[in-house]
Amino acid sequence: MKSASASTPDSAPRTSRRRFLVQSVAALGFPTIIPATALGKGRPAPSERINVGVFGWGTIATHWTGNFLNNEKCQVIAVADPVKEGTNYGYSGEMKGGREIGKGIIDQHYSTFSKKASKSCTAYADFREMLEKEDLDAVQICTPDHWHCYQTVTCARKGIHLYGQKPLSLTIGEGRQMVEEVNKAGVTWQTGSQQRSDLYFRMACEFVRNGRIGKVKRVRIGLPGGHKDWNKWGNRTAPEAPPADFDYDMWLGPASQMEYRPALLPLNWRHNYNFSGGMITDFGAHHIDIAQWGMDRENTGPVELKNIKGEMPAKDALYNTATAFHFEAVFDDGLTYVIADESEKIMPEVAALEKDPEKFGHSGIFFEGENGKWIWVNRGKLQASSREILAEKIRPEEIHLYESKDHTDNFLDCVYSGKPVVAPIEAAHRTISISHMGNIALRLGRSSIKWDPKAEKFGDDAEANAMLKREYRKPWTLA
Repeated sequence: MKSASASTPDSAPRTSRRRFLVQSVAALGFPTIIPATALGKGRPAPSERINVGVFGWGTIATHWTGNFLNNEKCQVIAVADPVKEGTNYGYSGEMKGGREIGKGIIDQHYSTFSKKASKSCTAYADFREMLEKEDLDAVQICTPDHWHCYQTVTCARKGIHLYGQKPLSLTIGEGRQMVEEVNKAGVTWQTGSQQRSDLYFRMACEFVRNGRIGKVKRVRIGLPGGHKDWNKWGNRTAPEAPPADFDYDMWLGPASQMEYRPALLPLNWRHNYNFSGGMITDFGAHHIDIAQWGMDRENTGPVELKNIKGEMPAKDALYNTATAFHFEAVFDDGLTYVIADESEKIMPEVAALEKDPEKFGHSGIFFEGENGKWIWVNRGKLQASSREILAEKIRPEEIHLYESKDHTDNFLDCVYSGKPVVAPIEAAHRTISISHMGNIALRLGRSSIKWDPKAEKFGDDAEANAMLKREYRKPWTLA
């Protein structure tokens, strides 16, 4: 299928093999999940597993699909990508990507597991063909940001459950539409904010929620900055002909028209505003999310961004997202998030505890409490202003946050049960909205900007409100 045939997604929900099975069992008054162990089995039969498809096979899919492959509750049966086989994926150009690479990895995994050759995965150039032909219960969305909304809405309207890698959306307007469509369809959504399933991040948030550092008035959030040449083709900025086996028009999809350039693909597209929001949305989706979780602000947002500054490339630059940035998100009760790139070194207290402070990266989330008390958390690290703060366990009567030890398993369990996930879509929308606000303000050259978290608008600021949504490239449309 070619993108020229793009149309509004079919709104008719599907009753899949899995959904029919669950509904039928539930109608008889039985539990909707029968553990394999209760049936005397180790691995459920194929008819009992969740059929999963993957949209996009690149860096993110390579890193995270293994969690689905190694989970007995599901079977990965299909992958879709407009690239057949490609090189220079990964965070140092060390990987290969594309649908045939993904299919090979999936088939090899199941061949190894079953100890016989397996060709259980089907590869597609167009994800819509996959949706038409495969009996899918769930999809993992691993595509660039400009695809997230379109694919989410398409799948939700078909009753398909979704594990969507972050950041949630390309715009604030898209994010709200995604929330509404997922809620209307009643499907399970898990955001790929995997830090919520990490012990240190949950511990930090529980300590903060239970007052271990007193009242928090400020949270410092350090993010990576700059533009990374992940694919090692950053010097190939001039337009080139796409590879013969790459449907570039399909890859563009609803994004504005641009000529193919190797400097953008793969992964370096994160630095172009047509496809993503730079490091502000890339890592902001992770770290701002933890601030929101720790401060119990998952369903709201700030009322103002102030002290906004940054370094923006020339308007005609291919990598045109902020390289350095600072902005402060202020809530109606005075709570402030200070969001800045690492080069600003906004966490000197933590750096002072490091043996080699010059190597310390000023990234992570720093909860600043009363009387000099603080908690800092980053990947693999949890520190506080005193050992006593971390030594006291959370008591039974105190606040205990949602505990997930495996992000993918949590998603699959909730597909079965219909219970809430650890990283819900509304929380993801509110998190990434703060990143989007920062990008909008920086691009408009504002030093401050007002925000209404209920109406989700910049008051009567017509210029800023015009950036809440973007027009889709024809013929792509979502009614």
